[in-house]
Amino acid sequence: MKTVIRAAAAVAALLTCAAGLWPAAPGQPNNFRFAIVGDRTGEAKPGMYEKVWREVDRSHPDFVIDAGDVIQGGNDATAERQWRETREVWRRYRYPLFFTPGNHDIWSAASERLYEKYTGRPPFYSFNYQDAHFTVLDNSRTENLGDDQMKFLERDLEQNRERNPKFVFFHRPALWLIPLKFQSGEFALHQLARKYRVAVVVSGHTHQFLRLERDGIVYLNAGNSGGHLRGSDLAQGWFFGWTLAVVKGTGVELTLKKL
Repeated sequence: MKTVIRAAAAVAALLTCAAGLWPAAPGQPNNFRFAIVGDRTGEAKPGMYEKVWREVDRSHPDFVIDAGDVIQGGNDATAERQWRETREVWRRYRYPLFFTPGNHDIWSAASERLYEKYTGRPPFYSFNYQDAHFTVLDNSRTENLGDDQMKFLERDLEQNRERNPKFVFFHRPALWLIPLKFQSGEFALHQLARKYRVAVVVSGHTHQFLRLERDGIVYLNAGNSGGHLRGSDLAQGWFFGWTLAVVKGTGVELTLKKL
């Protein structure tokens, strides 16, 4: 898989995964778009998440995937009120919405129940859209992916081997970010992604837009959609925004939308 970057980082980063290098799987040809929304919390900036959603709405995606940290969380007594308040933002729009649990979303058994109640999703699951496949994992309470998550991922990818392209989402990126920064692909997640021809792995958590590639697999940190900015260098990915993904055939085009 070939990946091309175009456009200035301070304006937009366009990542194109060229089609045609993998055989097309049987099924409905892909022609859809979806939005990836990053962290809202971690000292949320008032009004920014709402602004992101207005921008998302102007692009008319087929669905939206949230990369985690929707509420501030950390307190079982106040979590439900935070979910109710935040839910009012996305309830204004009628797109199917998929969630990835972040460390601000799930930290206890009670918070996990609230997460399921207000998102309508379990902590980990998978779904298909046309001929593409999406796997959402849960590392909200650990930096890594536990044995249960890795076994679920392997079974899920095996059962959907012929679908193309494939996407994997989980919130905390340390599992791939640290080894890839040191130019190593010798970690279990990457070996599975390479074996089953995953196109894109998406995380959040750091509030910074990052993109790395290894063996044709794009690793994307979804950036900041409302949380505290921990840096100020636009070229290093410190800005508010979201990502538009366009899938045509087996090709994936990811365009960073900077606010």
